[in-house]
Amino acid sequence: MWVIVINPVSGSGRGAVLGAEVARFFSEKELQFQVITATSAAKLQDTLTDFLDKTENSLQGVIAVGGDGLAHLVLQIAVPRKIPFAVIPAGTGNDLVRALGWDLKNIQIQLNKVVSTAPQPVDLGLVDSEWFGAVLSTGFDAVVNEKANTMKWPKGPMKYNLAIAMELPKFKPLKYRIELDTQVIETEAMLIAIGNGNSYGGGMKVCPDALMSDGLFDVMVLRPVSKLEFIRVFPKVFSGRHISHKQVDIYRSSRVSLLAQAVAYADGERIGGLPVRAECIAGAGLSWYP
Repeated sequence: MWVIVINPVSGSGRGAVLGAEVARFFSEKELQFQVITATSAAKLQDTLTDFLDKTENSLQGVIAVGGDGLAHLVLQIAVPRKIPFAVIPAGTGNDLVRALGWDLKNIQIQLNKVVSTAPQPVDLGLVDSEWFGAVLSTGFDAVVNEKANTMKWPKGPMKYNLAIAMELPKFKPLKYRIELDTQVIETEAMLIAIGNGNSYGGGMKVCPDALMSDGLFDVMVLRPVSKLEFIRVFPKVFSGRHISHKQVDIYRSSRVSLLAQAVAYADGERIGGLPVRAECIAGAGLSWYP
């Protein structure tokens, strides 16, 4: 039995379209499946939890059709039960799909791999008892997320860009205490990203060399730069070339603790105020790679 979990409103309705395509794929393959869908995250979580509790011994996997928000929700339910998961990219960011290495357009290749091969262990982050797949971050991007979440317009990635323009002029670097496996760092920083995967924000390669199979986080620390320098360097994050900047430091660690007067986000979801403690759990999940 396969479970197809669909967020029909993700990606401005792309979730509904791809959800129907995924269901048709399983039907044509004559595979047993159950569709679970809801427009409310709370309702979807309750329905999926109840279903898995009743049938988990016979489940082959959970297919999440939506964005990073749905993927994050599914992780919280599937990982403790050791149920394999796959994510079909139907959101605006799709960074967990990017981290796993899948094409964002041709989902048939991904579906064929899912139903014909065994899932593989995948590293996941655990922050204050909450699982995340891609990136945990704090600092300027968290401030931007806080602002974007209050905005009803525009939709999609443009909302994030507008929030950047609104928040950057008044943002000031924050004082952080960063505890890693082998060292403690006290520094001012504009942004800290803890990467299990390599990107967030819809393809920003904030931790470009992060792997989901090495048991370690890549920790990117952006120390203070001027507002003009930030604007100049910011576009490089889409290629990962920002890490060559003299004010960017990269560390690798299996555990990271952060202390500051700030908030943190993981996979685009609000974790809450610092301090937080994150650990990379090697092989915590089961999923499929290309």
